[in-house]
Amino acid sequence: MAEAFEIGGIVVERGTRERIALPVSHTLTGLSANLMLEVVHGAEPGPTVFVSAAIHGDEITGTAIIQQLIPRIDAAQLRGTIILAPAVNIYGFIAQSRYLPDRRDLNRSFPGNANGSLASQLAHCFFENVICRSTLGIDLHSAAVHRYNLPQIRIAAGDEKLIELATVFGAPIVIESPLREGSMRQLAHERGTPMLLLEAGEALRFDRYSAEVGTRGVLRVLAHVGMLPGDDAMASVPAPGRSNSTRWVRSPRGGVSHRLCKSGDLVKHGDVLARVGGLFGEDCMDVTSPIGGIVIGHATLPVVYQGDAMFHVAELENPEHAGERIASLDAAIRVSEPKGPAAPMMDEDEVEDMEADGEATDGAAAQKAGREPL
Repeated sequence: MAEAFEIGGIVVERGTRERIALPVSHTLTGLSANLMLEVVHGAEPGPTVFVSAAIHGDEITGTAIIQQLIPRIDAAQLRGTIILAPAVNIYGFIAQSRYLPDRRDLNRSFPGNANGSLASQLAHCFFENVICRSTLGIDLHSAAVHRYNLPQIRIAAGDEKLIELATVFGAPIVIESPLREGSMRQLAHERGTPMLLLEAGEALRFDRYSAEVGTRGVLRVLAHVGMLPGDDAMASVPAPGRSNSTRWVRSPRGGVSHRLCKSGDLVKHGDVLARVGGLFGEDCMDVTSPIGGIVIGHATLPVVYQGDAMFHVAELENPEHAGERIASLDAAIRVSEPKGPAAPMMDEDEVEDMEADGEATDGAAAQKAGREPL
């Protein structure tokens, strides 16, 4: 039997779990600010996988997913080691903000520096203690404030192993997108660590659909790589839709919008997605889809400025698969809800900088054209 797992000076014995606080810095009041981890060290040897959430502090859907994972992972039945990080950007998490107190984006700060900015120090701590110890990573994100993302897996383009893992995860959509400088995904790619990035839900809110897709997806991947006992029923899901090109659809005027489509809807070129008019509903203009595909994100705030991103549409190789996946998950979640009184709903990643020009986010083309990738 392999030896114990040590992290931050804490030893985790085989078949046990430990909650570990890794010191990063201090708050303004002088209290310690820590990177909080739960390490589950399996009874048998195997891969080391990290599951991280809230690298953007207001993207808390992943926190709910990790909370649901914790009681469903038994160290005695686990092969390998799982590192769970429910709030990587603890500063933003506390402040309900995407950024750190220095207004830096943690997901543009990797690999970090032990003597750099606060963001750089936190990135360095996570890199040294978590990423460097892992053979696979699953990073959980959601959309920005007042936006919602259909659950989707984003992976580096052209990686067959990642395509396999993303398919196993079972989200409705898999998007092959280029890597961003300083991001966790880019760093993991450079050091040869496969990494899946889940986008699901909305900032500062929980929703049952996103949480269920994320929880089931992580468990499915862990079973697929041999860390958890397999479950044929869990693995039998429709193939996801796949895309390597997405488009943002922007408001043609300022005013009040009335949405006709939402995330998960299949659309054709020219379909009306919403209408925007003035304060009295006058001079309405249609917002139409420039491509056929599926809506993978939408703005939830009806009041818009001219040029605001209202919808995110992905071109699909197999749109019917995405529709089947959404329908099957929706049905499964409804069946799993408690009987009797209605179960309470648990009240999506950013609008990427590269998409500010509203053009297609085709990975290779974007890089050649000098645009910043996702």
